Amino acid sequence: MPGSKPRDWSEPPWEIERSANSLFSVRFVRDCEKYRDMFSLQRLLGKEDKFFTLLEASAQEARSSVQALVKLSKALDQPVVMDDFVLSRRKDKQITREISAAVYSSFITALEREDIEELSNALYKIPKTVEKFSERALLAPQHVRGIDFSTQISLIERATDMVCQMVKALRDGMNLDTVKDLNEKLQYLEGEADKHMMSLYKNLFAGSHDPIQVIVLKDLYELLEKVIDRCRDVGNIISRIILKNS
Repeated sequence: MPGSKPRDWSEPPWEIERSANSLFSVRFVRDCEKYRDMFSLQRLLGKEDKFFTLLEASAQEARSSVQALVKLSKALDQPVVMDDFVLSRRKDKQITREISAAVYSSFITALEREDIEELSNALYKIPKTVEKFSERALLAPQHVRGIDFSTQISLIERATDMVCQMVKALRDGMNLDTVKDLNEKLQYLEGEADKHMMSLYKNLFAGSHDPIQVIVLKDLYELLEKVIDRCRDVGNIISRIILKNS
């Protein structure tokens, strides 16, 4: 055949066959490596993966709990029903259970199993902490009447918005630059919350408050600070996942 290499009849037949098999093996391995990377990318960015849907739902419940907190902060001197907070936390707890069950029952997952569980648990802690604040604020309404929580709650609102965007970025292609930018904004909000916390402490310990009110307000301020910290934790986890899979 034109262009083909003439057969070396000095080589034993089995040596020729071995060479052909080796060439086929090399090509097969190269093809496997090529399509393995393509399959891995498709698996990570699968648009219909249920874990992305569940994680996004969990982030949305965290955001809903903060929206209920905004309403509460405007009516601390009025009787408030805890239904919104309890509902958000229960919904998120159910989502967390679904994620945990799916992690152990799924043969293939879009992300590593330990990353999914870590992120799911971190998201659940946001509405859980918001509910704690609401319960304690309503236990002693006489001590929170007239107290302005708006700066902390505004920072929390912005932080949960960032969390929702970062969770959505997992489905949208894990763009490293996008997630890095969002996480930097989240870290900035956490830093602003820390600064504000110092001013709250300064006012609290100035001697103008009743001792019991100092105890109550300190506990409430720190719970709101903890909500911001929970959001920061979520941002850090997502950043690690993106770096690992980029």
